[in-house]
Amino acid sequence: MFVKTLMKPKHQCYVADVQDSLADVLKSLDEHDILGMPVLDGDTFIGMISTELIYRGCFNSELNQADYLSQTKTANLVGWEELAITEDEVFEHTLPAFKGFPVLAVVDRDRTFLGLVTRDDVLEQFESAFGVKKKGVRIAFTSEDSAGRIERLGDIIKSHHENVISLTTFDETDKLARRIVLKVDASDNIERFTNKLERTGFRILSVKEV
Repeated sequence: MFVKTLMKPKHQCYVADVQDSLADVLKSLDEHDILGMPVLDGDTFIGMISTELIYRGCFNSELNQADYLSQTKTANLVGWEELAITEDEVFEHTLPAFKGFPVLAVVDRDRTFLGLVTRDDVLEQFESAFGVKKKGVRIAFTSEDSAGRIERLGDIIKSHHENVISLTTFDETDKLARRIVLKVDASDNIERFTNKLERTGFRILSVKEV
């Protein structure tokens, strides 16, 4: 999945201009109940501004709070210039950025602002990948990391007529093994299915209805 399928387009985003006063930005952040927003110079993404950054600047200023907020332009305080990603990137590449900021700008190669991806957008996609919102049976197991194992798994799933909700794999290179989490619809066939997996060389770690 690509970033462009997740992002909120520009016309749905709250943004600040480099010439906005910090007072106006702070008001907008408060009105929309958000912690930060992109700063633009025309259509070009410059960086991010946040409530925390504004109050930190205010604390370090020699001006009183009211004067500092009214007289300081956003351009003088903008930060996090690196928090941008192109729309053609895969959404997994957004994850490291969200360690420090709740939104990520989506830009083209000239840094023209196209929209936003939020932390909630990405978490929702991971919930979808794991089938969190649909009830079923979660089967966790390991497999030797060798060619054809996933194909063999697919054959077993098909032969037992299991309806797959989600399938996720995790690499364990130190053990030359791969962890697999499979979620399927609940049925009376689960025990036979897991027994077949065991006989075929997959080691079952847990089976849980969730």
